[in-house]
Amino acid sequence: MPIFDTPFARLDLIRQPEQQAEPLQAFDAADEYLLNHLHEQGLPANARVLVLNDSFGALAASLAGHARVTNSGDSHLGFLGLQANLARNHLPTDAVSFVPASATAQGPFDVVLIRVPKTLALLEEQLIRLHGQLAPDARVIAAGMLKHLPRAAGDLLEKYIGPVQASLAVKKARLLLATPEDKPAPVSPYPTRYRLDKPAIELLNHANVFCREDLDIGTRAFLPHLPKHLSRMRVADLGCGNGVLGIAYALGSPQAELTLVDESYMAVQSAQENWRAALGERPVQIRAGDGLAEQPADSLDLVLCNPPFHQQQVVGDFLAWRMFQQARAALVTGGELWIVGNRHLGYHAKLKRLFRGVEQVAATPKFVVLKAIK
Repeated sequence: MPIFDTPFARLDLIRQPEQQAEPLQAFDAADEYLLNHLHEQGLPANARVLVLNDSFGALAASLAGHARVTNSGDSHLGFLGLQANLARNHLPTDAVSFVPASATAQGPFDVVLIRVPKTLALLEEQLIRLHGQLAPDARVIAAGMLKHLPRAAGDLLEKYIGPVQASLAVKKARLLLATPEDKPAPVSPYPTRYRLDKPAIELLNHANVFCREDLDIGTRAFLPHLPKHLSRMRVADLGCGNGVLGIAYALGSPQAELTLVDESYMAVQSAQENWRAALGERPVQIRAGDGLAEQPADSLDLVLCNPPFHQQQVVGDFLAWRMFQQARAALVTGGELWIVGNRHLGYHAKLKRLFRGVEQVAATPKFVVLKAIK
């Protein structure tokens, strides 16, 4: 296992969720560049440091004990990674305070370290929230690998923080150094909203929600084929996003008991607000989680899922496969997992390895809706 070695710490780090023979590291050259630069510039012992979008805690864990560190991001798996890596390296779990991206970290901060996220809307919302949270002479430093660092990231830093200087590239990583200047309080363009005809609901979407401006085409293919039940079914919307599948199902199944789970805090926040708008005070569980990892075995009758095929910039079906395994464990015998997926991903064959029956419910030229029976 590669060691993350910087002037601040020497750490053994793991990703979340853990995989056997994990092919990827929990850190990269941009993390290394950021910490080396910070060490060269000097970090006072009592400095308040805000770390944004630290994938699995590499930055925050490295700085634990060197400064007062607040870590904020939108990934629950990232938070679990931070906790696991603090424990793995014998650092106290309270050495870093964590604030989900659905809340605002309270400054003033002397240093802000930003890993540029895949979704620039998330970066924009985070920069907007920094207004009034920076100490005098604060430093704001963003970092990314060159292949994942669009010019627009620098434009956002300039718009909301101040003039930006780009560093030289080192190991295919670059830093963006922003000098804070006085600016009028910005108005956030988030959350966004769009309306559906069937069901007739309006959906609110916080900055990091997938397909923020309109319903994604996979869900659009799934919605007309959602099952309806009159009995008291126990149902989970796994990877719920803004909650659309769970809400649409609940509207057609008035006795059902719903659980909506996502690893994005902003998705959970959006789903909570959308549920209240569509279904009022109808009881529901909506939570940030590592899929159905915390769901008791044999406790669900139905799982609905539009699985992701990437984690941050990493593309693959390992998250979907894990969700299918979690769904199987959580379902009762005879329970059903309903999913939508791109045809080319071959989910039909994967589900057959886990479930006793798999049927195609519907298909479009691009997507298939599948039902798997435990």
